[in-house]
Amino acid sequence: MDSTFTPIAENAQSPTATELFTGFFTLGLTGFGGVLPLARRMVVETRHWLTADEFTELLGLCQFLPGGNIINMSVAIGLKFRGVSGALAALLGLIAAPTVIVIALGVVYDQYHDNIYVEHAFAGLAAAAAGLLISMAIKIVRPLARKPCAIGIATLCFLAIAVFHFPLVLTMLVLSPVSIFVTWRLRA
Repeated sequence: MDSTFTPIAENAQSPTATELFTGFFTLGLTGFGGVLPLARRMVVETRHWLTADEFTELLGLCQFLPGGNIINMSVAIGLKFRGVSGALAALLGLIAAPTVIVIALGVVYDQYHDNIYVEHAFAGLAAAAAGLLISMAIKIVRPLARKPCAIGIATLCFLAIAVFHFPLVLTMLVLSPVSIFVTWRLRA
């Protein structure tokens, strides 16, 4: 991954700390339970802060790091464009609304958890989040169509975890160096 991200449009400005906060606040507010697909849309398609390839590479790094992917992504994007203040602005923007929403939903659920309508509402939220995740996965895979080695590594990872039930950490420890080596050899 290139250590210097550049906005897609040549005349695009780097986001300010306020833009980082409001962008990630909107994500946190509207994408409850499925923020990553909406983050890609905002960062790549709407605001043009990163290219699709940069987003995919950054997501790969964020998935490898401990913690939530979108939280890692918000910090990385904020840090890239505005340093520590940008990282804090993006992170606070992302978690402010969901924190309030989760507390409010917890109070509602505590009071009405036996109500059939509340059970159905929570089941509906889970289904919507699953649909958003599948949509994002399709968008993430599209750039890999031009990279057969990347498809091969992703297929090996899927098979190792989903079919052979190898531990995630072991799979990552084996396939990460392989992926880095193959990518390095192809670019050399």
